[in-house]
Amino acid sequence: MSTEKFAVIGHPIEHSKSPLIHQAFASQFGKSISYEKLLSPLDGFSETVSRLLLEGYRGANITVPFKFEAFEASHVLSDRATAAGAVNTLSFKHEQIIGDNTDGCGLVNDILKHWQRNINGQKILLLGAGGAAQGVILPLLVQKPAQLTVANRSLDKAQTMVQRFEADAQLNQAKLAVQTFDDLAENYDIVINATSAGLQAEALPLKDTIFAHHTLAYDMMYGRETPFMQQARAAKAQVSDGLGMLVEQAAEAFYIWHGLRPDTAPVIQSFRQY
Repeated sequence: MSTEKFAVIGHPIEHSKSPLIHQAFASQFGKSISYEKLLSPLDGFSETVSRLLLEGYRGANITVPFKFEAFEASHVLSDRATAAGAVNTLSFKHEQIIGDNTDGCGLVNDILKHWQRNINGQKILLLGAGGAAQGVILPLLVQKPAQLTVANRSLDKAQTMVQRFEADAQLNQAKLAVQTFDDLAENYDIVINATSAGLQAEALPLKDTIFAHHTLAYDMMYGRETPFMQQARAAKAQVSDGLGMLVEQAAEAFYIWHGLRPDTAPVIQSFRQY
């Protein structure tokens, strides 16, 4: 049986853990796969994808800054990719490019499985109104939270994003709200940081009162303690980085390609030790 070929495409790409994660998943099932990092020129994403199609690749993961271009390049889009407005997983079937987005699913699965926290009936705060935030709103709403509040520096940007999801909120009996960072005061059950502030080691203008002892403060960044995580920890909240989300979104991509659900816990644990 021939080795199936996959790749992760980004710019930069050297830091990517995706090959290690997918090889770990494949080994659980005794599968032989090839999975490589591909550095695409910033103006050459479509050519990179076309080459993979021609060379018989089965699929590719997409990272910064190409998720929106992957959305445009897809012939068929999943509902969650359409909601996210971005694609992080491509499947190649019969010369068709099928786009999906597993980011939100990865976040939700990490919270449910590894933190064993309910989202149903809870008060959720989502910080940020960029692509990372938009990618997780629908999967969060499907879990039927009592309330999902989106907070951002610019209220207009948050309102524009949230309007796309009003029907989904009604369908899932969830209240959708929008606030600026400065206006936040009450505590939440789960606070999710989807901003890029951690990349610049920048502190968000958040009051400590949004955190309580029962709060899970979840930063989508991983690899280092961000100012958001430090503030939440000082306020005695439970704190998580985004490593579990990274592994869980990869597990969903693995399932899309192979129809197999890997055990994520040992993979997350191995990276924690690493």
